[in-house]
Amino acid sequence: MMKNSLSKQEVLAHLNNLCEDTLMETLRIKYVDVDVAKGKLVATMPVDSRVYQPMKILHGGATVALAESVGSAASQLLIDPSKEMAVGAEISANHLKSARTGLLIATAECLHKGKSSHLFQIKVENEQGELISMVKL
Repeated sequence: MMKNSLSKQEVLAHLNNLCEDTLMETLRIKYVDVDVAKGKLVATMPVDSRVYQPMKILHGGATVALAESVGSAASQLLIDPSKEMAVGAEISANHLKSARTGLLIATAECLHKGKSSHLFQIKVENEQGELISMVKL
């Protein structure tokens, strides 16, 4: 993908097209905003029965799947995909609040762009801007 020559809408369309027949499609994760130059990507995921644990609240694993999806995709935007591939090496999440309904908004921001590794901070918030989880990838 020639990131520098694509518009914001084209980058988002490309990323969302890659989600077909994947976990991201199952969880209804959608990429909604991007700033390639800053290594920033935003995705959303609805909170419904697909992402519940047995107590009918948001499953922490679904939150981590959202965070890894947005962080890995953001990392992919920082490399040359014809020569390299971005994959997660480690993830750590602190779950601070739960949810039963609504939309989660995950914002991945690059904290470090090294030669062979990237470090991302991913904030997962609800629609009211309350922090649900803080994730490091």
